Amino acid sequence: MSEQEQPRPPFPPFDAESAARKVRMAEDAWNTRDPEKVALAYTPDSVWRNRAEFPQGRAQITEFLRRKWARELEYRLIKEVWAFHENRIAVRFAYEWHDDSGQWFRSYGNENWEFTDTGFMKRRFASINDLPIDESERKFHWPQGRRPDDHPGLSDLGL
Repeated sequence: MSEQEQPRPPFPPFDAESAARKVRMAEDAWNTRDPEKVALAYTPDSVWRNRAEFPQGRAQITEFLRRKWARELEYRLIKEVWAFHENRIAVRFAYEWHDDSGQWFRSYGNENWEFTDTGFMKRRFASINDLPIDESERKFHWPQGRRPDDHPGLSDLGL
């Protein structure tokens, strides 16, 4: 079985612990900024809405993520479970990044996720707002990559 076909635990139906684990795994993957790796968590025919874009399938998701991380520099993300039920998880998130002019932003949003029985995400609907911030207002200061376990989450940071 290839990596693209390997089941992706934890599996639905979700409880508080498995939903939190699934969300942290997604956060960790997105913080790699590796489009090919991230896309493997989605079904081959996954359907997305991200702002005003509607990528479908892993190839379009991969291309979307390449464009995203080419524009959103020094990207650092924190996700948190908002709610869960059976094969769905609602997530709130914030991430910080800067553009090529050096302007920093904190982007806030919500996502609704739906999973297959084998743990792949088949639907992802995201709503996102960008807030320009001064570099001195940044709250996400870990080295590029996975957020350290001892770094505060969104609720701890008052976000």
